[in-house]
Amino acid sequence: MKVEVQSKKGLRTVLTIAVDKKTIQEKMDEKLKQLQKKVSLKGFRPGKVPPTVIKSQFGKSIYGEVIDNLLRETSTQAISEKKIKVAGQPKIDLKQFGEGKDLNYELQIDCLPEIKLQPLSKFKAKEYKIKIEKKIIDEKLKEIAKQNKKFENKKENEKANTGDQVVFNYSATLDGNKFDGSEGKGVQIELGKDLFLKGFDQQLVGVKKGEKKLVEAVLPANHPKKELANKNTKFECQILDVKRPLETKIDDDFAKLMGAKDISDLEKLIEKQISSQYSQALNSITKKEILDQIEKNHNLDLPKNLIDQEIDMMTKSLKPEEKEKHKSNNEKIAKSRIKLGLLLNEFGEKNNLKVSDEEVRAEIQKQIKGMPGQEKMVLEYYQKNPSASQSLKGSIYEEKIIDLIKSKVELKTLEIDTKEAEKIISEFNKPNIDKIQSTKTKSSSKSKPKSKKISKK
Repeated sequence: MKVEVQSKKGLRTVLTIAVDKKTIQEKMDEKLKQLQKKVSLKGFRPGKVPPTVIKSQFGKSIYGEVIDNLLRETSTQAISEKKIKVAGQPKIDLKQFGEGKDLNYELQIDCLPEIKLQPLSKFKAKEYKIKIEKKIIDEKLKEIAKQNKKFENKKENEKANTGDQVVFNYSATLDGNKFDGSEGKGVQIELGKDLFLKGFDQQLVGVKKGEKKLVEAVLPANHPKKELANKNTKFECQILDVKRPLETKIDDDFAKLMGAKDISDLEKLIEKQISSQYSQALNSITKKEILDQIEKNHNLDLPKNLIDQEIDMMTKSLKPEEKEKHKSNNEKIAKSRIKLGLLLNEFGEKNNLKVSDEEVRAEIQKQIKGMPGQEKMVLEYYQKNPSASQSLKGSIYEEKIIDLIKSKVELKTLEIDTKEAEKIISEFNKPNIDKIQSTKTKSSSKSKPKSKKISKK
């Protein structure tokens, strides 16, 4: 094999590759010998068909397979020999081929740019350490207690008030007829929450144990059976019990019911949960601050084919007119993504960062633990979707790179409370919110009917 650089312009390199006919013939002979052991033709014993006969019968397809294999092998070898970093799939342009001839072709390659990384020490960013106030923890404790309240039976003649729990059986009819799901047994609702059907709770205020109550309500618009959606329905309710809420004592016993050791442990778990929620948003802000500086301080030529691929992926669900309308913005976003992807990957390679299969499995297990009751579903999802595992591996790799970068840039740690955190997060999200509001306003103004002048004729 002979490899030469025919041209090199920008990020496009063209190689000319030649494979002599002797090498091709050797590959042909090798393939014929392999087939001789497998081919069975009438008049010949298995494994004894002469190569010349096999060639006369299957010569064209054998040659085609040999050439395909040679193109793959020699193009890979040529790229490796010339130490080219390829961006996307190279294009092959056959110049000469055919039995008894040399194979000559051009390999057109879009290359990744040369990247000279700036020292990380020149970048600065802010990271946040959040302090969760005792008031916030106490409010969360009260909320949890409210969600897990207990009830006790009222006396036989006591009426149900808002906040009480009513237990009942019902039999519903639509235009006097039963329907699928028209019977209910031992239904429990807390009056005032309006979680059953809109306006249903209010009609049960004042009922007593043992009473019958006719309630009229409208079935929801998103009812599973479309023919029942938004239908007026009558519910004949038999009241089984009326219960008043008990005051929930927030103490060690309550904490144990919630899975904690004691109330102090429960408070720490709540603090950790709230802190984690804020930290996730604040870490994203720190990450963007760093990435914006990295992108701004590196100049790169970007392969056009990668930009086109990214735009195609971003806009595959859009209509042609939408793609054209946002063409400029889509190209800008695509370039930013490609540039940051190349830079982060270069940081990863320079620092020999890797992600092991064990790390991927550990992350999957972490996700499983975070979704109680859905463990099997999560595990099956990753088992049946190798691309999901690969995507997860990419996310872990990116986080490793970001952690490395954060360890080397100049980070200023700011201690803040939840009020300050809310303000920082709100200001960070404001441009996106303003953009959405602007789009809605434009859409609204377009759809607004124009007034017509009335003729006085």
